[in-house]
Amino acid sequence: MAGKRLIVLAAGGTGGHVFPAEALARELMQRGHRLALVTDRRGDAYGGALGEIDTHRIRAGGIAGKGPLAKVRSVAELGLGTLQARALLKDLKPSAVVGFGGYASIPTMMAAGFAGISTVLHEQNAILGRANRLLAGRARAIAVSFPESLGIPANAESKVTHTGMPVRTNILEVRDTPYPTFTDDKPFNVLVLGGSQGAHVLSEVIPEAMGRLAEKTRKRLSITQQCRPEDLENVRGTYKRLGIDAELASFFDDVPARLATSHLVISRSGASTVAELLAVGRPALLVPYRYAIDDHQSLNAHAVDEVGAGWLIPEVDFTAESLASRLESMFGMPMILEKAAEAARKAGRPDATERLATLVEAMLDGENGADAREAA
Repeated sequence: MAGKRLIVLAAGGTGGHVFPAEALARELMQRGHRLALVTDRRGDAYGGALGEIDTHRIRAGGIAGKGPLAKVRSVAELGLGTLQARALLKDLKPSAVVGFGGYASIPTMMAAGFAGISTVLHEQNAILGRANRLLAGRARAIAVSFPESLGIPANAESKVTHTGMPVRTNILEVRDTPYPTFTDDKPFNVLVLGGSQGAHVLSEVIPEAMGRLAEKTRKRLSITQQCRPEDLENVRGTYKRLGIDAELASFFDDVPARLATSHLVISRSGASTVAELLAVGRPALLVPYRYAIDDHQSLNAHAVDEVGAGWLIPEVDFTAESLASRLESMFGMPMILEKAAEAARKAGRPDATERLATLVEAMLDGENGADAREAA
């Protein structure tokens, strides 16, 4: 039986790589498959479905953005990790290996390729990451999150399937929550999600922009903002001085519920954030992290902007003056936000996890690439 065969997931590092692995693990477990996770030294504290499966750690080292000596060390780490992964896969005997990008996945995916094991890559961003570009030629199938994905090698274009980006179950649970209506007696709900990198600029610009709004607009604002811990006091003081209702924290454990009640989201444009916005159907002003590798956050935001689900604002143009002007227009003509919310929901892929799982199962059944893409 297919469910008796083992599927190995190769993931590690940031949430953008781990979240889709977690979603796929849960779906495959529900379908009766045996699973194992191969990660690097950072994979010690995974919860959810990933915390329930056998976990193996190997050595890996990133290369991007490092100096010559550090790159040599990283290459050596990747080489040692590949040898470890090869021995591990020989022992586990998986029927397929699924990689989620990032350097933590490279040794396992390379070892699987050398061993002739079916491999599937999942790419979260609108451009194939460097790890996945390296691995694309040997992969049996490549699942992408965006309809148009860049950076795919010519010899791998025929392997691509648009499955979408898996999102957390609690996000999908609020997908059917209607977009909140605009009425004179209700607040404008703005949710600000900073992300783990470069969020300081949001804490600087957004409060100042809110202070530039007309008084009647400020009085109707209700802001929920994620800030870095070091920014909380200053941001809280600014909103208090402006008389704006604001709830601030460095982390919110109920983001799905807050997304559901938001009229507008202002955030970075990491893959997980974008996928969740589209899944719930909420419009967003997206400010890409300017130092993201290959500028992938700008490409993610551009994809959202292109379908009318939000607006891309490059960080260099993200000023209090320009943001205030844009917000006044939006709140003055709420149909702009309503149309963007509708476009976001239409672009969302709530079935992404199921489609990715079906693609992986097709590989287990030995289907060729074209048949597997059709199945997904």
